[in-house]
Amino acid sequence: MGTGVDNATLDGLSGGTLVVQNTTLTGTVSNDTADHVISGANVITGGAFSGEAGIPMVIQNSGSNVLIQNATVISVEFKP
Repeated sequence: MGTGVDNATLDGLSGGTLVVQNTTLTGTVSNDTADHVISGANVITGGAFSGEAGIPMVIQNSGSNVLIQNATVISVEFKP
């Protein structure tokens, strides 16, 4: 693969812009209660993504009083 180059050199060669994306998720859960809770099955079947287009994402949770945070950063480069 050869020797790597630093970001400044790469930026000069690509004609593009180096984008840095920092995503900070800061959710909290506190003072919650769950009494007599029954959670169901958490299953993805074999055909769940048939015909899917794009970038499918699955976030599953079988608990109670849970904070789920998700961040997706996608970099796209268009070339002629």
